[in-house]
Amino acid sequence: MSEVAITMEEISLVKKKMSFEIPWNEVKEELDVVYRDLGKKAKIKGFRPGKVPRKVLESHFKDHAEEETITNIINKFYWQALEDKGIMALSRPDIKQDGFKDNTNFSFTASFETEPDFEPKGYNGIELEKEKIQITETDLENRLKEIRQMFATMEEIRDNRAAIIGDYVTLDFAGSLDGVSHQELKADNYPLELGSKRFIPGFEEQLVGMKNSETKAIKVKFPEDYQEKKFAGKDVIFTVTIKDIKEKKLPEIDEDFIKNFDKYNSLDELKNDARESLEQDCQRMTETNMQNKIMENILKANDFEVPPSLVEKQIFYMMADTQKRMTSAGMDETGAMELSFKMHDKFKEEAEKIVKSFLLLKKIAQKEAIGVEEKDLDQHIRELAAKHGRDYEQIRTAFEKEDRKDNLRTELIQKKVFDFIEQKANIKVVEKIGIAVEGK
Repeated sequence: MSEVAITMEEISLVKKKMSFEIPWNEVKEELDVVYRDLGKKAKIKGFRPGKVPRKVLESHFKDHAEEETITNIINKFYWQALEDKGIMALSRPDIKQDGFKDNTNFSFTASFETEPDFEPKGYNGIELEKEKIQITETDLENRLKEIRQMFATMEEIRDNRAAIIGDYVTLDFAGSLDGVSHQELKADNYPLELGSKRFIPGFEEQLVGMKNSETKAIKVKFPEDYQEKKFAGKDVIFTVTIKDIKEKKLPEIDEDFIKNFDKYNSLDELKNDARESLEQDCQRMTETNMQNKIMENILKANDFEVPPSLVEKQIFYMMADTQKRMTSAGMDETGAMELSFKMHDKFKEEAEKIVKSFLLLKKIAQKEAIGVEEKDLDQHIRELAAKHGRDYEQIRTAFEKEDRKDNLRTELIQKKVFDFIEQKANIKVVEKIGIAVEGK
């Protein structure tokens, strides 16, 4: 067997090109295999299946046979070379070849993306501030208000009063730009909480004071950066009809309120549980803030190219998530899909940061030999089961699918990397009273 010549070229940190020269005897051997397979299946008048002479096959199938030979040769030697060199290609190869020539070596090149190979730095001895949050009575009151909201009831308004902020209205609306109506600005029986800021600024505020069955024309100026460019910065006239107004009624938090729960026997038990929940939230908040600060520091210290294919994949995930959230909010699937696709370029910067963070944490884990064993995965699944009051076996079965298990493994490795960096950091603890300003 003749030697296959393979050369590797580094196009960039994330792109490689392999050049192949396949000896003619390898090409001829593959061509013979292709013709043998064709001979078994070919139906040519005057010949029995499997008995068609090679020359006759060539006269009928020459182009097809040569194309199939080229495809088989490229697949065979390209994938074998990746395996031999231990290379993980992230993208489909861009193949360039000059075609098939008899009695001539076959040459082709394959360009593909890989993860960048770099030495991570700047993650030891980072200067960091860590908040220690003290729960206040105001925090507890806010949490009790949240619980109270969960048991709110919606009741029809009395005395035909006008709508106020906090009311839930059902409305029909239709918008027009320069006198032209647009389907995407129209909806019937649309539910809206006044003050939720789900609409363009100025829309909800102009509904305040309207009564049931009232119709009104309102003018709204769309933001300059609105996704739908034809409306951006423009004045749109909406004709709005309120079809129903309901007001939210909140229960008093007293001993009677406790009857809504099986787990509490007194108001004090509810408050103690709420405080414990707040403390857990603070712990998660502190951990998330710490991880964000660590990520910010190490991203500044490591500037490297990221593979475009991974960025595109991340943008796709973000677009799919946006589409899902918009449909959940009531938008029709077609409109949600079109809008999410238009946000492709806006997602690019954030997607690059996410991919870069993933690759950087992975490199640090490799350098510091940080890994996750099966017992770590099992322990985490047991903790999840206990936390959510679910059966361990049921949770474990849900993670048996390989992709979910890999995602969990990656998540735990990243947590270990953050813990490793935090342990080696120079941390200044900052006392903070209350969490109200944290955007809760």
